[in-house]
Amino acid sequence: YNISVTCADEGVPSLSSSVTLCLQISDVNDNAPVFDKSSYEASVQENNTPGLSIFTVRARDADFNQNARVSYILEDSWINGVSVSSLVSVSADSGVIHAVRSFDYEQIKDFQFRVKAQDGGSPPLSSNVTVKITIQDQNDNAPQVLYPVQSGASVVAEIVPRSADVGYLVTKVVAVDVDSGQNAWLSYKLQKATDRALFEVGLQNGEIRTVRQVTDKDAVKQRLTVVVEDNGQPSRSATVSVNVAVADSFPEVLSEFTDFTHEKDYNDNLTFYLVLALAVVSFLFIVSIIAILSVKCYRWRRERMFYKSGANLPVIPYYPPLYADVGGTGTLQHVYNYEVCRTTDSRKSDLKYGRPCSESIISLDTSGTQTLTHAQRETLNFEDSDK
Repeated sequence: YNISVTCADEGVPSLSSSVTLCLQISDVNDNAPVFDKSSYEASVQENNTPGLSIFTVRARDADFNQNARVSYILEDSWINGVSVSSLVSVSADSGVIHAVRSFDYEQIKDFQFRVKAQDGGSPPLSSNVTVKITIQDQNDNAPQVLYPVQSGASVVAEIVPRSADVGYLVTKVVAVDVDSGQNAWLSYKLQKATDRALFEVGLQNGEIRTVRQVTDKDAVKQRLTVVVEDNGQPSRSATVSVNVAVADSFPEVLSEFTDFTHEKDYNDNLTFYLVLALAVVSFLFIVSIIAILSVKCYRWRRERMFYKSGANLPVIPYYPPLYADVGGTGTLQHVYNYEVCRTTDSRKSDLKYGRPCSESIISLDTSGTQTLTHAQRETLNFEDSDK
């Protein structure tokens, strides 16, 4: 403020003088930041690039200099069990909100959080604002067919009697799309059929109906391929196969589709079992050959060991207790000694007789099973001496 002060006297004429004073007012942090809007809303398409700039929040402070410097802070909160800081971030200086990661509309459609604007005064003043982010859907999901269920294990066939009239409801293809809006609008088209002149598919409801009267010339097995498309840009589609049996009795349907469904499975199973049997037989044959060779080798090594060790065995004298009575108290009146040399090969055994000390000693024959008389002993000794 510029203040002018004039001082005048009361003389005639009056004399005066004036002075100008400059008054400066120092700022006090008495104003909090104020956002441009009471709340903010923004949208972003799913499958966005991480780090994408979504929009900007802005707040102003009526104070001066440092007291008017505003910083933006993201208040932490939880969204479906996930921290908001893992979804978005806020630039402290500019207030620009960035996407931290790529969003998926099928997981989260929208969320909101709070941003705080704080000035640089002491103590600082702040204010909050609510921000809502809406995720926009993209056509990133193809339709899913719920019925008929596609299974490779078995074939489900819809039965159409031969007496069916025009417009007979055969079945209905049921499909859903997890996208939203026009991306989830579905249309059904008959792509391929065994007889295209017999069936048609409803464009909006997926109902399969007969176009004409069924005749006896129509084949029992009818196969239809239906395409389900959504209305997205670009559109996505899914195909489903529908088996139809034109017959009046269940046994006829069973005989037709049993051969069709189980022929390939039967051939596959037969090939598997043949290969398995061949592998088992080959394994057993190899094991048997190895076992036989092992036994042969073991016996051959054992025989060689016996022949080599037979000539090197030590000679151990053997004195039977019944025929060696040193004290003369047994059945024999005198001592009779003999030596037996045994080896592992019985053909190399030897028997050596020792000459008795007295002629009255009873001797054994060469077989060791009979008792010799004194005359026979003399003859035996004579023959031994001649040899």
